[in-house]
Amino acid sequence: MKTRNLLVGLLLFLSAGALFGGGAFLLFPEGWMGMTPELMLQHSPFRNFFIPGLILFTILGLMPIFVAWGLLKRKECKLAQLVNIFPDMHWSWSWSVYTGFALMIWIYMEVYFLQGFHWLHSFYFFYGVLLLVLVLLKPLRKLYSIE
Repeated sequence: MKTRNLLVGLLLFLSAGALFGGGAFLLFPEGWMGMTPELMLQHSPFRNFFIPGLILFTILGLMPIFVAWGLLKRKECKLAQLVNIFPDMHWSWSWSVYTGFALMIWIYMEVYFLQGFHWLHSFYFFYGVLLLVLVLLKPLRKLYSIE
C-alpha cells in the first residue's frame, strides 16, 4: 500500500505541474514568462505553444489523474482496457507504465526540439524512470495482477 500511495502521489504531483504548464500554454499560445515561440520552438514543427500545451495538459496532466483514480479505485474501464498491452494486469497498472514512458519521451523531445538542456530535464527524465521503477516493483505487480 505504501508503494501504491507513493506512486499515486508522484502521479498527482506530475499532473499538477503539467496542468499548470500545459494550461498556461493553452491560454497563452504565443508565449509567457519570456518563452516565445521564436526562441523556444524554432527547431520544432510547431509555430506556437498551443499543440505542445494541449499534449502536456492531456497526456501528462489529465492522464495521471485518471491513472491515480484507477490505481485507488480499481474500477473497470473498457476503453482503457482496450489499449492495455498487459492483459494479465489491471489497466491502471499498465497506464502507469505508459505515463512513465510518456514523461521520458516528452523530456527527450523537449531537449531535441529546444536543442538545449536545463537541469529540470534531468529531474523530470529521472522522475519518469522512478515511476517505472515503482510500477515494476513486485508488490505493485502483485497488487494489480488480474490472474
